[in-house]
Amino acid sequence: MSDKPPVHVMANFTVHDAEEYRIYEKGFFPILKKHGGQFITFDDASTTFEGSTPPEGRVVLFKFPSEEAATAWYNDPDYQALSEHRRAGTELKFLTMLHPIPARG
Repeated sequence: MSDKPPVHVMANFTVHDAEEYRIYEKGFFPILKKHGGQFITFDDASTTFEGSTPPEGRVVLFKFPSEEAATAWYNDPDYQALSEHRRAGTELKFLTMLHPIPARG
């Protein structure tokens, strides 16, 4: 068991070419698992309780066992090659790593 805290990755994008995005989706999960990632959820119609700019399109959340695993996933040449289909098929608003709450001591 790792002593490093898990991190989450969140993405927000709008699909404008479903065929390109489907190619990305099909290849996404094996690369995610290769780096210990876990898919948590997605939402195409999230609800914003406060704030002036709600996310539009799809919001996706997944988890990695550590910051290093998330960074390795993103930098993986196979993922970068696959992500060209996401880039071609979506308008990405953000792809963000969320760090855990710091330990209190």
